[in-house]
Amino acid sequence: MAREPQESPEERVRKSVARTIANVTVLLLSLGVLGAWAYFGIYQLEPGQAAVILRFGEYVHTVSQPGLRWHLPPPIEDHEIVNVASIDREEFGYVTGAAEPTKEEKLEAAMQTSDANIVHLSFVVQYRIKDAFQARYRIADPRPVLRDAAQAAVRGVVGRNTIDDVLSEKRGIVETETQEALQETLDHYESGLSVLGIELQDVQPPEPVRAAFDDVLGAVQDRNRAVNEAQGYANEVLPKSRAQSVELIESARGYRDARIAPIYEGTNGVQALDLVGRKLAANGGRAVMSFFAEIDAFTGARHTEYWGVEDE
Repeated sequence: MAREPQESPEERVRKSVARTIANVTVLLLSLGVLGAWAYFGIYQLEPGQAAVILRFGEYVHTVSQPGLRWHLPPPIEDHEIVNVASIDREEFGYVTGAAEPTKEEKLEAAMQTSDANIVHLSFVVQYRIKDAFQARYRIADPRPVLRDAAQAAVRGVVGRNTIDDVLSEKRGIVETETQEALQETLDHYESGLSVLGIELQDVQPPEPVRAAFDDVLGAVQDRNRAVNEAQGYANEVLPKSRAQSVELIESARGYRDARIAPIYEGTNGVQALDLVGRKLAANGGRAVMSFFAEIDAFTGARHTEYWGVEDE
């Protein structure tokens, strides 16, 4: 057999260097590709935004801290950015700025009260996203769900109140109860929406009876204004009257004590009152008997039995 030629040391060095360069090149290319792939997992969150992180399509968690963030690059993980700080509004009934309400808007605004009256009611719902995952993936389109749930909630509350309550007396209660009912429904649907407020914009009775309801509403307002004015006058006068009455009572008691005290000085009190009482009774001073009746109450004694005058 022919023997294979032996490689020279220089050839072995050249092959080793070539292999090393090839390995380094492959490593650098791999790192470059890996770095480029990892770059797709970097994303930026602005204040008021939230990122829903999905791993192979399954929900993992929600990131709400603003700044530069990273997750495993696709297709392992992916993200969906949702604006959770913006406040949106939905108008129901007569749209603001519209020249003439459409037929659909009139039907949307017409509601029945508990006393079988019809009221035309337009309102506004303000809301925002409180759960980014639910708002993005639990419901395909949250806006129609919000509109249907809001109309159901406000019709239910209006149907439990009379037309007078809805027009004037309980508008605030209607707004509060509607907001609570709407939020409960949205939470049941896992919509991820938070209702910030409901405001009744225009509440009117039907056109044929609107003038009569306006007269009634004006009379109620006049009554409330008169009651408030009377209450304010009473709050101003009564404290002064009470203070004057207390002052008069204290003054009368002081005068009474000043008249009684000298009688007791230097003599027996009962004997002194007996002498004075007999003298006044002899003069027929029936009016003075009331004065000594107060003295009886003050001293605890009964002096009329010493005066010889019988009580009637």
